[in-house]
Amino acid sequence: MKITGNTILITGAGSGIGRALAQEFHSLGNKLIITGRRKHKLDEVLAANPGMIAYELDVQDRVAVSDFARMITAHHPTLNVVINNAGIMLQEDLSEGESALDQLDAMVQTNFLGPVRLNAALIQHLLTQIEATIINVGSGLAHVPLTLVPNYCATKAAIHSYTQSLRHQLRNSPIEVVEIIPPAVHTGLLGLDQPAPHEMPLPVFIAEVMALFHQQPTPQEICVENVGPLRHAESGDYGAVFAQVNQGIVL
Repeated sequence: MKITGNTILITGAGSGIGRALAQEFHSLGNKLIITGRRKHKLDEVLAANPGMIAYELDVQDRVAVSDFARMITAHHPTLNVVINNAGIMLQEDLSEGESALDQLDAMVQTNFLGPVRLNAALIQHLLTQIEATIINVGSGLAHVPLTLVPNYCATKAAIHSYTQSLRHQLRNSPIEVVEIIPPAVHTGLLGLDQPAPHEMPLPVFIAEVMALFHQQPTPQEICVENVGPLRHAESGDYGAVFAQVNQGIVL
């Protein structure tokens, strides 16, 4: 992936990793289009980053995603990079039976179906670009689940599998397929001002991610050092890593 001169769309960019990525790519001279569900958050990003463009979008809404794709390619025909970042994580107690699944649809729609549908809606446009990139944001928890959030982990495992298939199917096309695989990163979602011991500070994470994006060729998987034990657990002592993650020592 070229690091500048792109028109980049990032979902879920009103805060956290999405916002930080948008700001970094914007500072490199890329045209940034950001989306999110909360207008006031998008407005905050625009105020801090003149020149960005924002649209409200709920990736859970299948019709809205399709309509958005048609609109965005018509208004921004140079769009060549899509970063599927929107995601939600919710705790579930599976012993509660059906009531434990009240939030399941929201997670599946946002974390898995949203990226799949947006990519499908944009793929024909991206194939017309000289260089294009699809970037899906996965999770280290796709590889070793945190059992407090079982279906979050399952949706991220699905994204990882889907991304591998997408990459293979597009191997002879102008579209590069990349997966960002974060460890636990402090984004303030838990209401804490300081990172928990197992969380990477967001600026540290983003700095390492951007250094990897500067590599040529771009790694197929953007894995910071902290996520290594999770990503490669299956080739090591998986049981020990699983126990660490689920005993409160989240890597």
